[in-house]
Amino acid sequence: PLTYQRDNEDPSSLPLLYPDMIEEDSPSINVVECQNDDSILTYLGADDSYLQRALPSETQTMLNESTIEINIHTEEDPHIVKIRQSLNTSEQAAFTTFLRARNQPFAWSYADMPGIDPTIAVHNITLNPDSKPVKQKLRKMHPRIALLVKEELQRLLSVSFILPIDYPQWISNIVPVMKATGGLQICTDFWDLNLTCPKDDFPLPSIDQLVDLTAGHEMLSLMDGFSGYNQILVAPADQHKTTFITPWGTFCYRVMPFGLKNAGATYQRAMTYIFHDIMHTILEDYVDDLLGKSKHRSEHLDVLTIIFDRLLQYSVRLQPKKCAFGVLSGKLLGFIISLRGIEVDPSK
Repeated sequence: PLTYQRDNEDPSSLPLLYPDMIEEDSPSINVVECQNDDSILTYLGADDSYLQRALPSETQTMLNESTIEINIHTEEDPHIVKIRQSLNTSEQAAFTTFLRARNQPFAWSYADMPGIDPTIAVHNITLNPDSKPVKQKLRKMHPRIALLVKEELQRLLSVSFILPIDYPQWISNIVPVMKATGGLQICTDFWDLNLTCPKDDFPLPSIDQLVDLTAGHEMLSLMDGFSGYNQILVAPADQHKTTFITPWGTFCYRVMPFGLKNAGATYQRAMTYIFHDIMHTILEDYVDDLLGKSKHRSEHLDVLTIIFDRLLQYSVRLQPKKCAFGVLSGKLLGFIISLRGIEVDPSK
């Protein structure tokens, strides 16, 4: 089935694909708003246990209390992060000083992402021996959506996240998705490619264990990777397999894209390598979501110092819009975690 909204002047409400533009032999297409990552992955065919779980919302770790915004840069070029609103005066001052002095792990744009060293992590695309390349036909989209796609392509090209490619063997279509926060995200329909990839069985952290180990801590900090998957490179020999087609030509990914089978396993493997010695003590990790924790409030900045040092050491970058520091409770994988213990999120 094809789903779309009525046409009006707001690009976010325009149909991404017209029914009369779909060729008869083309597969059916579902176009959905970006409410969470699962709905997109279901369409893309990314049969990945790391991401096929029902996620509670846009991110797996979420805030459960009020925060205030602080500027950790200049008035002319503000960089905003969030801390708990009810921190006392000395705590607010200490967190503000810390985050201003240690702002290097945050990324404010694609250009701020140096990428994780390929000796630590690189994404390989292994295919079944009997697989045959598939070239999807170009799908047409609303002209105004196409212009938004072109703008995003230019941003990706400017930081070398994608590259032009000629004579590719594999060709996938893009799936333009209007994000709930505004703007457009380019996903790619890797359905055919994903079908030919054997599953990477690298283990995902146990949700039950992760939740149990987080409860009972006096202070938490919730952190999220900036465009997490894009921080890992695709193996050069496999980049051509990620080729996608647009009205402006064919391009392939240099960085690991969203929607690719086993991408979650690759990212989790990298995080486990980077944080293995502090996981289950001062930090919990679930793919690109990080949670710093301390038994006592007075120790929390020491915990963040260790975590930030590790982030810098391995060039991992955080999305400031999805971080909150010094909170007493938070929503984690469908549970409310606090010093009191664990509660089921009533919204679920």
